Amino acid sequence: MIRKATLLAALLALTVVATAPGAAATTSVKASRQTLAVSISSISPQVPTAQTDVIKFTGTLRNDSGAPQSGLRVRLRYTPQKLPDRVTMAAYQTDQNPATLPFRASLSSFMDIPALAAGAQARWEFTATPVQLGYGSFGVYPVAVEVVQNGLQVMTQRTYLTYAPPTVPKLPRNKLAIALPVIDQPHRGTDVDPKTRTPLFVNDKLSQSINGKGRLADLARIAQAAPEAVTWFMEPSLLDDLDAMKNKYLVKVKDETQEKPANPEAASWLTTMRTALADSPVVAVPYADPDVAALAHQGLDTQTGRAIELGRQKAATLLQREVKTNVNWPPAGVLDADALDLLSVSLPAGKERVDTVLLNSTNLPPQPPVPFSPDAASTLDSVNGPVTALVADAELSKLFEPAAPTSVLLSTQRFIAETAMIAAEAGQTSPRSLVIAPSRRWDPNPTLVNALMKTADNLPWLRLTPLESIKPTKLSVPRAGLTYSDQDRKEELTAKYLDPIKGIASNAQLTSLITETKTPSSFDAAVLRLTSSAWRNSTRAGRAVTKVVREAVTDQTDRIQITGAGPSWTRTLAGSNGAVPISVKNELGVQIALYIDVTSNNPELLQVNFDQRGPMKIGPRQSGTVQVPMNAAAGTSGDATVTVQLKTSDNQPYGKPQRLTIRITGYTGIASVIVGAALTVMLAAVVMRVLRRRSERKLAHAAKTRENKIV
Repeated sequence: MIRKATLLAALLALTVVATAPGAAATTSVKASRQTLAVSISSISPQVPTAQTDVIKFTGTLRNDSGAPQSGLRVRLRYTPQKLPDRVTMAAYQTDQNPATLPFRASLSSFMDIPALAAGAQARWEFTATPVQLGYGSFGVYPVAVEVVQNGLQVMTQRTYLTYAPPTVPKLPRNKLAIALPVIDQPHRGTDVDPKTRTPLFVNDKLSQSINGKGRLADLARIAQAAPEAVTWFMEPSLLDDLDAMKNKYLVKVKDETQEKPANPEAASWLTTMRTALADSPVVAVPYADPDVAALAHQGLDTQTGRAIELGRQKAATLLQREVKTNVNWPPAGVLDADALDLLSVSLPAGKERVDTVLLNSTNLPPQPPVPFSPDAASTLDSVNGPVTALVADAELSKLFEPAAPTSVLLSTQRFIAETAMIAAEAGQTSPRSLVIAPSRRWDPNPTLVNALMKTADNLPWLRLTPLESIKPTKLSVPRAGLTYSDQDRKEELTAKYLDPIKGIASNAQLTSLITETKTPSSFDAAVLRLTSSAWRNSTRAGRAVTKVVREAVTDQTDRIQITGAGPSWTRTLAGSNGAVPISVKNELGVQIALYIDVTSNNPELLQVNFDQRGPMKIGPRQSGTVQVPMNAAAGTSGDATVTVQLKTSDNQPYGKPQRLTIRITGYTGIASVIVGAALTVMLAAVVMRVLRRRSERKLAHAAKTRENKIV
């Protein structure tokens, strides 16, 4: 880069004409930046193709000095020497040294503005032809619009002219794929509020983004004008959130929730995108755009496959069409070998596996470096076979998302120049592939983006093509392999952030496994939102959402409880052996199937002999009871404890284990004494009754005898 910039300065300095000597010119230039502003409105035609083509330059000059200005001239500076390569072209654009301006000031392409009042604006225009500018062959030529006052330079605006006469042989027509992302951050924790079953949002930012000049509204405008060949990366949780907003929803604000009416703009946005992208290639980003590299490094491997599949389902449903999931665009466009392997094996056999990744140019640089623009496609090895790597061109991608405000005209001229330079690079005989990919959560300027895409679709050395059509060829250059820096690793979601999510994910999965039908967990989407790469630079917001999801999962888990569990509850074992009932209450709206594992905490006093041969099924909002056989040691009485753990039908613990108190009465030994004593008393009573009745009969007989004798 330094060598090329130095070469440019030397090349142009050979024929520089100084506009003013010494400090006077420098002072004038500095002052002008605060007083006058020049802009180029149009260059027509943008690409002259013949020596006699009349090129018309138009623009405005504004006086911000606060005082009238006079003696102004707007003129063209040019050079007949074309720029040698893209590095030199970039250096020319950023250089502020007047010595590197095109050295010729045109004597015919200018316009005088005699007087300009304070705050006023004047329109200027002039013309030129390639023959007047000395252009002799296809190439990119530096030009500048210069403002001089009384012969001193006060302001310049640099740009390019691409001269494109017919060439022999004909220039190759390079393939260009444009990938545009529609990716946002999650706006919900759980899908719905557990109590009201109404969609629950953690913020209401989406309603602002889809209105007026909001970011998503701008993306919809771009989609409506984009060529059909443009490939769109659609994030399904965004579609899911907007679909939820079509009806009444809740927004959590601190410790309260606010009810919001149905948002008609949400339905309108979805309809617009569905219609605009009906014939364009669409790739579904994994649901909630998880941080795949972090998941691979922190042991949350299973989430990636679920995100890909759920993303496909949601996008297909809400866009009402089939979508692709075989292309992955990782956060920041970078990944390492672990993340690549995880992506390649995330889906089972028979599913559309990830076989292509879209990367930043820093992640897969040419090795050794090459003096030309390398073909976009390359091949990487993964544990599941080869994966195609598509590398975005950094400079072309930046034009779609400029770091600083710029005019549509200047960006378009730069785009034409960049792609023309690539087409004319030495040694190219066959078409190459190029990829444009702005940052994934970009905030685009629709006018600029649409102008660039329209230009790309009309340039004779470019052919717009879907991303999936770009494959590695013999033109692919050797690359260094995945370059993943320490800084890239630091950008990931941390172990500290993800560790709590592991527990939430595990408990959320249990809410599915405990059901008889094993339906997918209602928290799948919620857990994936917690792993979103959107939280990389906003972990505080991510933790707030994590809290919401944790509470919801806990509430769901607690809807299945062992009844009568707690220190104040006891169960009685009458005698040295018997069965103790243990009941489970199901407050869910679905049937569950579970096992009950009971372990004695005092085996020397109490033994449990419980072998549950099949899962206990409990209907929705019902209870179920099992009789658990227990044996107490001979002569034992008092309290012992057992631990009861609910388990899913595949033997995974469900909820926290509960400790129950078993009161042993020793009833069987005492009962023998009591019964024996009772029998003795009863026998004595019977004997006494018999003796009493005999005595009574004898007395009655004697009395009767005495009465007979008296008579």
